[in-house]
Amino acid sequence: MRNNTDPSKSGTIDRKVAIKLGLTALLYGVILALALNRDFYSDSMTSAFLSLALASALIVLVMIRRSWFDLIWVLTGSLFLAVLDFRVMEFHPVFMAGFSFVGMAALAVLGTHTIWAEGDDRKLLLYGFLPSILFVASEYMASTLLDITETLHPKTFDLFLYSFDCSLRVQFSFLMGQLFWTWLWVRFVCLVIYIALPLPLALVYAAQLRQKREKAFAVMLAFLVTGPVGVLFYNMLPACGPVHVFGAAFPFHPPSIADVMHMNVVPVLLKGARNAIPSLHMAWVLLVWWNSRGLARWVRAIAMVFVVLTVMATLGTGEHYFIDLVVAFPFSLMVQAMCSYSLPFRSVARRDAFLFGTFVTLIWLALLSFTSSIFWSSPVVPWAMIVATVAPSIIFWNRLMRAGDQEEDQEEPVRSHGAAAGATP
Repeated sequence: MRNNTDPSKSGTIDRKVAIKLGLTALLYGVILALALNRDFYSDSMTSAFLSLALASALIVLVMIRRSWFDLIWVLTGSLFLAVLDFRVMEFHPVFMAGFSFVGMAALAVLGTHTIWAEGDDRKLLLYGFLPSILFVASEYMASTLLDITETLHPKTFDLFLYSFDCSLRVQFSFLMGQLFWTWLWVRFVCLVIYIALPLPLALVYAAQLRQKREKAFAVMLAFLVTGPVGVLFYNMLPACGPVHVFGAAFPFHPPSIADVMHMNVVPVLLKGARNAIPSLHMAWVLLVWWNSRGLARWVRAIAMVFVVLTVMATLGTGEHYFIDLVVAFPFSLMVQAMCSYSLPFRSVARRDAFLFGTFVTLIWLALLSFTSSIFWSSPVVPWAMIVATVAPSIIFWNRLMRAGDQEEDQEEPVRSHGAAAGATP
């Protein structure tokens, strides 16, 4: 009996299998090396933000695959990593490390499916796996970038931002801080939402990925770009937040508005991360909300909860001034327009959104730096400027999102016609 197998094809299949086996072994090796590294465990896997960034990979896996077997594998992998770290390596058990174990196991499962899948399935999984890795890497690098910013700018412009907030005749940060310390359960809930930011980012991206496939990458690109671009703006107007300025006086002993009106507004020496303006937490949840457009109601509801409670958390913790949240509107609009690559830049909606977001963000930084006295001429002035910032940002954002939807609607008949033509004998 003759063997009809083509030796060249057999060799090609063997090479493909060998490459896939090698990539799988490399993936598991990297995950194990990180999990067993004492420094990575203590510096990253126990960190609240990074552990949840890792855990967000599970959301991407569940939204794309929706398989109970995957969840079983993730649970098994998580327990395996926990045993290695706590029993074999004898690392000190920390609650947040559990999220890291889940996330690393999910990355292993998601990566394995990506390596062994074929065709369109591999493409979809790749758009889930690689952004998950990049998102964790971005979170890992964030502290380094903030440390560099602090080194470059020993003095901050906190008094300039605080002066603006007081020109509104309402000290929002102090009021919210008082609420936090009066109602501790509100503080707890808001802090959980504040720390859990990576989860809605992953949820919205994965939901868009399932619905729009590779076109959803623009959403993750906006999430990824926000961090490094935001750090550039931190260097333009470095500030830390009222809790760093007032210390124990925050939040129950705010200076009077009359005293602040005559305060000498100068740069001050402060220790702490220069991550006040624009508020990137606010920018991210705005991006989450706007990019949840067209998704299930429960996803939209989660997005809105994160918007509202993030506003409360950024102010109540004393890490941000009210103006930081205002400037987050044009800043996030700029990022969204910059990353909406499906629209040509000559598109009116994209171009106008980008130009408005960029120039208004820069104008705010300039006004806060050099002309803070004009805000005290009348309370109407700062409030009018806030309205003139937020309202147009929302309008431009709606136009941008509608333009993106129209672009997809125009492309859909073309794809359908192409598919029908390809099916014609």
